[in-house]
Formats: sequence, structure tokens, C-alpha cells
Amino acid sequence: MDTALKKSLIEDCAKMIIAHADELTALDQAIGDGDHGVNMKRGFESILADADALAARPLPDMLKAIGTQLVMKVGGASGPLYGTLFLTLAKEISDQPTSENLKAAFAAAFEAVKARGKSDVGQKTMLDVFAPVLAAWDDRSGIAAHLSETARQAADATIPMKAIRGRASFLGDRSIGHMDPGARSSSLLIATIAKHFGA
Repeated sequence: MDTALKKSLIEDCAKMIIAHADELTALDQAIGDGDHGVNMKRGFESILADADALAARPLPDMLKAIGTQLVMKVGGASGPLYGTLFLTLAKEISDQPTSENLKAAFAAAFEAVKARGKSDVGQKTMLDVFAPVLAAWDDRSGIAAHLSETARQAADATIPMKAIRGRASFLGDRSIGHMDPGARSSSLLIATIAKHFGA
């Protein structure tokens, strides 16, 4: 995890979210406040602008700074949830993480997001992407590509779900038939990160 790789990860993740901001907004307009894309774009534009300084930090410090920026810039429900994800990763990850350490850090972050959102798997949230990815994470060859595809399929699987938590839950059965925007943004980030590790 040298500076060049960290910078590339930051830039690619930020550019992916920015490029899909309109899609995320459209998804959120169907079942939420309609601001997920706009909010996420604002947060990741701030991170992109700070990419050099962020990448120069040790990995835990970099993740902590990213989490802090997301809390401050994104707002809505997504800011605290994504902030919690990155802040917990920062606490759990080592400067030069092994696959085992990465998985353990992600597992801890998953639990922290679950607690922060007072939600669980099956309620049409980003957790419905995180849980299958965590379950699919093993030592097989080509694991990065497998996790990327798992995340994509998991986001698609939120379409027929009825929302139980968040703004979408107010719609009841009308939330069925729409992909959860947080699940989509999570799948985009996982796929982008996976590309750097063999996907």
C-alpha cells in the first residue's frame, strides 16, 4: 500500500461516485429524499481535491480523514453511515494489511454501520451489499473479481425488497421494485476497490 496505490484508490473511487451521481440521485428520487447522488458527489469531490495529502498519510490515518470528510460533507443519512464505515476501518486496519486483516476490519465496519443505522440485513440498505460480500470473502483465486460481482448482484437483489429502515420505509410496498441507492453506491465502491486487487 504505497502512496501511488493509495492515491489511485482515492481518485478512482471518487471519480466513480461522481460519474454515477445522477444515477444515484434518480434512484433516491424514487424511494428517498432524492439527494443521495448530490450528497455523495459533494463528499467525494472534497476527497478528490485532497487526494495527494490523503494518500501521503499512513493507511489508517488516510481512512480516518476520509471518514471525517464524509461525515462533514455528505450529510443526510449517508454521511454518518459512510463516515462510520471508514472511521471503523481506520481503527481496525494495519498500515500494510493482509487479506485476513482487511476482512476483519470490514467485518468490524459492517457491525458499526449496522449499529449506527439501527438496521439489519434484509431491510433494503447498504448492509444488503456488505453482508453478501463479507460472506463471499475467502482465499480463492480471483477473489477480487468474485467480490465485485457479488456486490453488483447484491445491489440488484435490493430491487424486490420492501424497505424497513430509512426514508424509503415510509413508502411501504411502494419501495418494492426500486434499487436501494445506498446499496448501489456501496457496490460501486467495492467494485472500484476490487479492481486494484486483481479484479
